[in-house]
Amino acid sequence: RTIGDRIGEAKASGNLGNTLKILGQFDEAVVCCQRHLDISREQGDKIGEARALYNIGNVYHAKGKHLSWNTAQDPGYLPQEVKDTLQKASEYYERNLSLVKELGDRAAQGRAYGNLGNTQYLLGNFSEAIAFHKERLAIAKEFGDKAAERRAYSNLGNAHIFLGRFDVSAEYYKKTLQLSRQLRDQAVEAQACYSLGNTCTLLQDYEKAIEYHLRHLVIAQELGDR
Repeated sequence: RTIGDRIGEAKASGNLGNTLKILGQFDEAVVCCQRHLDISREQGDKIGEARALYNIGNVYHAKGKHLSWNTAQDPGYLPQEVKDTLQKASEYYERNLSLVKELGDRAAQGRAYGNLGNTQYLLGNFSEAIAFHKERLAIAKEFGDKAAERRAYSNLGNAHIFLGRFDVSAEYYKKTLQLSRQLRDQAVEAQACYSLGNTCTLLQDYEKAIEYHLRHLVIAQELGDR
């Protein structure tokens, strides 16, 4: 501010916003991210504007998740305040998405689709969540981003469960399991086995369910995860 560097001030405000978000000071975080947005617009900085929109979405997303921790509810059955907060997150992600499309930034589009899928899932809009996660998946494959691909499969599996499509979920969870082994991520492998065990139970394939739950147990013991 002293030297009149507006772009620098915008970036610093954005960083402050992200830090306040991590500290759980969501309302102060929104103020800082909004300043990042306002200055970026004033300066005609489209990339800064896109980042600011994404960051504001992130703050509302984190706030919504934080508020919903106190209510152990299934997705879609949320108090009004939580719904409104997640709806705001979704709106900012949508605005970010249309701007990064305009800028031709595919990687940023992938991040926006993933987050839109997650917010719609929490809001109980499972078909919308699936559409967004499929877009996320396509971009992850485009970039050869195995970790993002793995997350997309997992999220697609979760959303299909709530639509009662257990067989489709099982296929997505199997892909999650395959990728977690490729990535040598044992914690995620255990998680995938747990999801597959539950899905096989829903499909009444109890032998397979036992197999997956045993695998989950073995990894949990190996990791010393009580």
